[in-house]
Amino acid sequence: MAEVAVPVLMVDAKGLSCPLPILKARKALAGLRSGDHLGIDATDPGAVVDFPAFCRQAGHRLLRSDVIASPGACDIYHFEIIKG
Repeated sequence: MAEVAVPVLMVDAKGLSCPLPILKARKALAGLRSGDHLGIDATDPGAVVDFPAFCRQAGHRLLRSDVIASPGACDIYHFEIIKG
């Protein structure tokens, strides 16, 4: 059975606009060790483009990117990153 990675830390960036979700993730990653797993929840639709670009540029691995539909509210964009 495959091992499921669990985030060491979760960042709540819901309600924040660009560039704040990326800045919060960058700050959280700075406190983690290489190989640690970070989870981020955001509501800014731009995060869908921003997080893959951030990971490529900073040398991190984007493990997961999901949209959690919230009827009657903002969708939640969930990302999981492995620190490079």
